[in-house]
Amino acid sequence: MTIRQLYIKGLVLLGKAVDIWSRGEYPADVLSNLCSNGFRFDGMDCGSMEGFLQSLKHRDKDKQRQICSMKGRNAKKRSSRGWQTDQIVWWKGNTIDRQSKDFFDFVCAAYMAMFEQNERLRTALMSTRGKMLYHSHGESNPFMTILTEKELCQILTAIRDDYDKRDKHSCRMKIIFEEDGKEEIEG
Repeated sequence: MTIRQLYIKGLVLLGKAVDIWSRGEYPADVLSNLCSNGFRFDGMDCGSMEGFLQSLKHRDKDKQRQICSMKGRNAKKRSSRGWQTDQIVWWKGNTIDRQSKDFFDFVCAAYMAMFEQNERLRTALMSTRGKMLYHSHGESNPFMTILTEKELCQILTAIRDDYDKRDKHSCRMKIIFEEDGKEEIEG
């Protein structure tokens, strides 16, 4: 265990943080991408966030749909490293640069859809109010992983912190539905 992981474990024990991990205690386990928090995004059924994220690594639309519908570890087993060479991922036949703001915004929209549609995830995330979110088991290099620890925690923290402000129309992130049915995140 690294010094950083020990520090985070201490914060968790003090009730000041949550370390997101599939084998962690609630709510850490429910916030994990491996948890079977199903949702629908851009017309696709997603069995878990892991299914959605792993599907982005595959160009073939049928394979992507199949992986997207998978839950947790089954989806993780379908990982591919082919995208790492040129840092290009795919969604419904369209390319997305993994290192772009478009990619981050797209993934934010997927997390927002999951949050809005999945009560278990929403309850777990909102139970972390006032706590720092970590994912000490996550990868930090954005060229090696589809989503870094920093990105995951930034997305979940923004959704959580904005949730209570929604009625006041002061969200930093909100989904805009365009006429063509695509979702975009603004903010």
